Amino acid sequence: MRTTRLFPGCTIPLGEVEGHSEGGSEALLKKALLLFFSELTDFALDNVTRGPKETEFQKTKEACLNYIQDALLQNQWQRAAEFMISYLEILETSTVSKRKTAPEAIWRIGTEILLHHSKSNIEELNYFTERMKNLGVKYYLKVCLEHIFYLLCNGLIDEAYQNLTLAESWRYGEQTAAQNDELKLIQAYKGLLDYYNWSKKRKAMLELDEENFTDSSEQEMHNFFRQAAVNLKEIIKIPGVWDPFVVSYVDLLEFYGDYDEAREVLTEYAYNSKFPPNPNAHAYLYHFLKRRGESKKSLVSVLKILHKTVPSHELMLEFYTMLKKSKKDKKRRLGLEVIFEVLDFAGWKENVKAWSCLAEQIKQILENSNKHLDWVKEEWNSRKDWWPAFHFSHYLAKRNWQENEKLAYEKALLAGILLGKDCKYYKYVLHQGCKAKKKRFQTLKKFVKKHNSAYLRITACSDSSTHL
Repeated sequence: MRTTRLFPGCTIPLGEVEGHSEGGSEALLKKALLLFFSELTDFALDNVTRGPKETEFQKTKEACLNYIQDALLQNQWQRAAEFMISYLEILETSTVSKRKTAPEAIWRIGTEILLHHSKSNIEELNYFTERMKNLGVKYYLKVCLEHIFYLLCNGLIDEAYQNLTLAESWRYGEQTAAQNDELKLIQAYKGLLDYYNWSKKRKAMLELDEENFTDSSEQEMHNFFRQAAVNLKEIIKIPGVWDPFVVSYVDLLEFYGDYDEAREVLTEYAYNSKFPPNPNAHAYLYHFLKRRGESKKSLVSVLKILHKTVPSHELMLEFYTMLKKSKKDKKRRLGLEVIFEVLDFAGWKENVKAWSCLAEQIKQILENSNKHLDWVKEEWNSRKDWWPAFHFSHYLAKRNWQENEKLAYEKALLAGILLGKDCKYYKYVLHQGCKAKKKRFQTLKKFVKKHNSAYLRITACSDSSTHL
């Protein structure tokens, strides 16, 4: 392969300079890249210390690294590989500080190239990773973790498990705090795969009669449970976001009837102040309590916290339904607040159920001699300046009518009450409905006309209510 000298200390394939690389050149370059990678260990473990003086060679390598970064940002994997061959020589640099950082840079950049290079394959990346594990003690577990994630993402469960087992047993001198954390993560992922194997055994057991499920299979299933439980329990003690580990551990506990432990784990995960705020933790606790048939009071208590954290959460419709059924005004008032807040978010704009819930509650208020109309007014006051454009524009009226008549109907009812019968959204949908001779739109027209006084009361003392 012909090369050219781009700058002192750096040679690259001629194809790069000419702006092209042929298919054969790509394969040759990739082989050369892997060959250089295979020699990294000798360079990384060379403890020779030289003077700290910056050399022209080192400046050249910095420039080369910039070229590599530029190629990566533009997804030019072949170009990055070509420059990488030259950059590998940085491990021979005379600067001690750069000798310490170069191995990790080469590992991360090399992995990125091999993950995306059109000619790369799993075997080559596995080979590269094994070489990278020998870059130094402090990198071993980190490289193992990254490799395991790669194997899992490619569905290589057995290979990932084997690597986890090897990494778990690795020991070398006194561990640093970072290595200890990495080892716990490795054990946790091994526990997750033990849970996966346990789940497969459980599925097989449920599909077979108890008589056909052998004692050895049952024992193997229990072994997976024991191994998974030990590792999963340990990782979730550490403050952090451990959703898949918590869910798996709770599933194990519930299957074997240890509901008290499951409740304790979920409660700790949701309410321990040492853990970062995590909406999922409250959702998991809610679903568990619901499965256990806990009181509505307990369920409402959990969802109330979730509402404060994520008012747009999918469980807010269930929260609203529970509040709406309450006999206490305070809870029904909160229910109205919840459903209004849900519709503040773009993800709910076309949710028919949410609009139906709001329309239903406002209709009940109007049909109950306008009692609690002040609730509606309070909620509307903070939205009157932006909801009309956000929900009730003429454009949305056309689109909603074309795509979902039920949605258009519910929104038109609310538009008529909140913005009056001159609202363009209401007028357009009503016109289309009446033109199609749909009886419920005649009923809608009568309802809005009957309760026009409610619109006047809702908008009283307001600066404006734009009729979009």
